[in-house]
Amino acid sequence: MTTSTTPTWLRAAVSRVEQATELDPLVQRLAPPAERLATGPTGGFLGGGWLGHALHPLLTDLPLGCWIGSGLLDLVGGRGAHRSSRRLVGLGLLFVPVTAASGVADWASVDERPTKRVGVVHAVGNGLVGGLYLMSWLARRRDRHIAGTVLGLTGGTFAWATGYLGGHMSFARGAGVGERGLDAPALQVDQHAPDGPREPSAADSEQVRTSSEPGPAGSTADRGRDASHGEVAGRD
Repeated sequence: MTTSTTPTWLRAAVSRVEQATELDPLVQRLAPPAERLATGPTGGFLGGGWLGHALHPLLTDLPLGCWIGSGLLDLVGGRGAHRSSRRLVGLGLLFVPVTAASGVADWASVDERPTKRVGVVHAVGNGLVGGLYLMSWLARRRDRHIAGTVLGLTGGTFAWATGYLGGHMSFARGAGVGERGLDAPALQVDQHAPDGPREPSAADSEQVRTSSEPGPAGSTADRGRDASHGEVAGRD
């Protein structure tokens, strides 16, 4: 199977952020309020303990979904879609505070300094994105729709970059991953599988359940056993 590799320029850019020690003063300044937020009254909600996993990735879909919808209306909706597009921008802005707070709560639990640095750039970039969409909404309110469209599309472009950094933190560095608040039994592992240990599937469970149930009266298996007993009795 052919595998692709990350472009050199992209790896180098992320590496520069991870090794940027000049970000450490900002990391140290933000750490105490982030810790207070994560351990405060709303920390359990923002961290996703009630959900079973991190809440932040789920919440990011809300502002981004609104803003993507607004951008599509700007591009193909015509003049009749101006009001709907403005409303979507405003609705996306309403979701920003709780989305940002959940991200800060996750960031507080990160121990690795390089990942902390990426998180700071991710947060500052998202602040810029939110600011651009706020300016877009204000311009639309003044009937400056073209300016609002440009500002919105610019914010959306920056959101791609900040979203990549968020994905790098979660999927490449493992920040914020894993179950939370779940009291689930440990998974059983099949040690005798031909391809090595594997987790039992639903089909395996169904097979075990079926084999352990008594067969119905007159089943094929029962008739076979009755026939074999009859042959033995006849020989006797």
